Amino acid sequence: MDSNILSTSAAASVLLLVLTFVLFQRLLIPKLTRAKHTDHVDIANDDLREPGALVKDLKAALPDGVATLPFDDYVAFKQSMNAYWARQEREIVPACVVRPRDTRHLVATVKIIKREFDERQKLGGLQRTAESLFAVRGGGHSPVPNAANISGGIVIDLSCFREVTVSEDRSCVMIGAGAKWMDVSKVLDSKGLAVVGGRDSDVGVGGLTLGGGLSFFSPRFGLVCSNIIEYEIVLASGLLTTASASENPDLWRALKGGSNNFGIVTRFTTRSFPCTNIWSGFLFLPSWQTTKHLKAFHDYVGESGNSATYDVHSAGPICSFSYVQKLGCQFNCMNLVYTKPPTRKSHWPDHWKKSSFASLWRIWSTCKSRTLTSATDELHGLDPPGQRQLFVTTTIKNDITTITSAYAIYQSAINTIHGARVADLVWSLIFQPLLPDWVRKGDPNPLGLHNVSEPLLVVNCNVHWRERRDDVLVTTSVRRTIEQIEAMATVNGTGHPWRYLNYCAEWQRPFESYGEENWRFLKGVSRKYDPDGLFQRGCVGGFKLGME
Repeated sequence: MDSNILSTSAAASVLLLVLTFVLFQRLLIPKLTRAKHTDHVDIANDDLREPGALVKDLKAALPDGVATLPFDDYVAFKQSMNAYWARQEREIVPACVVRPRDTRHLVATVKIIKREFDERQKLGGLQRTAESLFAVRGGGHSPVPNAANISGGIVIDLSCFREVTVSEDRSCVMIGAGAKWMDVSKVLDSKGLAVVGGRDSDVGVGGLTLGGGLSFFSPRFGLVCSNIIEYEIVLASGLLTTASASENPDLWRALKGGSNNFGIVTRFTTRSFPCTNIWSGFLFLPSWQTTKHLKAFHDYVGESGNSATYDVHSAGPICSFSYVQKLGCQFNCMNLVYTKPPTRKSHWPDHWKKSSFASLWRIWSTCKSRTLTSATDELHGLDPPGQRQLFVTTTIKNDITTITSAYAIYQSAINTIHGARVADLVWSLIFQPLLPDWVRKGDPNPLGLHNVSEPLLVVNCNVHWRERRDDVLVTTSVRRTIEQIEAMATVNGTGHPWRYLNYCAEWQRPFESYGEENWRFLKGVSRKYDPDGLFQRGCVGGFKLGME
């Protein structure tokens, strides 16, 4: 009789969990996704400013429609602001948005801004920092405030630079710096090609690539930045030039992780390779088996260094734990990818079938053979635009004690913030591998990872919520959590100094984590190609090099 009661209770628990998960899949995610169309930010009249001399100069020098002022076309201006992914960026109001239609317009814009920068430098004295003048927006996906927007300044919007052109011999692809990865994969899917690119379809090509870039294809070819053959770039002087292994090779290397510190990249030329469909998807797992999930992840990453089991077509796994305030519960999921699809669409690839993930009890699975566009759309669908966003990251060694302790710290933080009832809070703790073999492939870069000899884990908190009133609470809680994880890993001797720039919060210092020699190299390249410091002091968004 007791066993029947227990069986009934267990069945009821599973049924409740399944119903909750279906609610999460069918109701919560579509509602969040609709934020793209409904959660727009209105611009208050108090935020609008009369155009200054710089704006007037740009307006006079550029063709009609290139420079958009809120007073000239409020609808277009508001639409431009609501193109940002994170709500914090949408709330910043620039004086003007310049949308160059080609490199001629961009060169003219940079020259005008540089002239204004020089004048302010003279008036303020060479030792004083000039007022920030402009920001550059590629895809507009960064959650860092002011990374691609600027209050009262000029936003250079690269959205017209979205071309995706395949070379005649199909060995490389030229991609405009304003493109998103969905623009790239849609073109290449139809041609049976792929490039080492982003895993989220809505992420911009420029930001991801200049920050390093992790990809489904990193196990085969290395990081995104390490596969860029050539950059077309407008320097601070207004010169349009290229950087490659044979032309400006120091600039070519610096752009592989150096972010927006050297100029405005207009086009990336990257290697391409044949690719049809890939196999990918999420395993949604019960939270009461978290210990098993962490162990399976740790064991798999540890075995990845074994040449007998290592497979360059296997990407991930990405191990994620997400607390959803609206439902008051946590969901565990594992993203698995295999870039060479199985012969039978519904079957798991042998590599993953033999792994411990195949035997994990799961509530739901979305794994299947699909186009690269479909795979990257799936990741985008779980983190839609229009919410307040925060990323923060650290790096640890693949140590099971450190992994489980990091999860415990996260759980403690969730228990603390739960009572605050932060509207629409979704807080994810994510672990993903970074293997020595990945960072050694492709062209050299200044990230400081070439001497890594054991698997590392990139740990990041990805958080979104709705209301500005909760900004301080959420940011403080998340920062405290990642710092506690770092402190714990330091005590255990399992921390690592490197920080992945694309996941860094605004208070973090990714360039220092590249190592002194690489940091010094980046500063030297900045002084050579931007001697007056336009991209250090005139464009302060994103992560700067700390130049004196």
